[in-house]
Amino acid sequence: MNQHVANLGLLPKRTLGRASGPLYRQLADLLRKPISDGNFAVGSELPKEAHIAEHFGVSLITVRQALRELESEGLIRKRSAKPAVITARTPSVDLSWNFKNFADMAAFTKDAALKVKSYRKEKSPVLQRHFGLAADEAGYCLRSILSVGKQRKAQITTYFPADIGAAFSKDDFTDVLIFRSVQKHLGLRLVVAHVTVRAEIADETVASDLGVAIGDPILTVEMLYQSADQRNIEFSVARHPADLFSITYDAPNDL
Repeated sequence: MNQHVANLGLLPKRTLGRASGPLYRQLADLLRKPISDGNFAVGSELPKEAHIAEHFGVSLITVRQALRELESEGLIRKRSAKPAVITARTPSVDLSWNFKNFADMAAFTKDAALKVKSYRKEKSPVLQRHFGLAADEAGYCLRSILSVGKQRKAQITTYFPADIGAAFSKDDFTDVLIFRSVQKHLGLRLVVAHVTVRAEIADETVASDLGVAIGDPILTVEMLYQSADQRNIEFSVARHPADLFSITYDAPNDL
């Protein structure tokens, strides 16, 4: 029997349904378990993509999305025209970003911890630009560090307009996702986050917070959160070491 076909016996047989979430994420979970359990040894091959698709009754696109997720975790290495190779039993702590909604953001911060450094009133051009504050008017600024294990993954600076910020104390930010603390504390729902990604270099403060050298490349992600009435509630700036962070997304051909 072909070894790749035989390896299908190491995979559970399960029907996937969209009611349980994105198919590729369900498939990634099903493939991840036999890898972490050691049923697929490091250095061995997964079944071919076409065999996985047939086994679970999904499309090749779904299989490739799932494999990309496992590759981003450091579990496999994809190869052109060949089955993927197992490279590790447990995911690396490196973070990659692959989200299209707030639920994906929550999955992104799994196993992470947020350390709050400070929370105080400040004046900043950021507050003027995003919340319409006057130049001499102070808003609130939360400074924190996101870590996974011992690795510092992001320096996060979060701004709030004066009336929103006044409702919080430093101890209120108990969730690794700051926007969830905001929703819970204020009893409102943030409906959208506008995302901007840019490249920067580490200054002295960023270098100290992230354990990198001054002048090292930094990937900066800005997120402006709005409520249902389109009011700007929160503006967060997350700075990540460029060598430990990547952004992954699908670009459909709509031409």
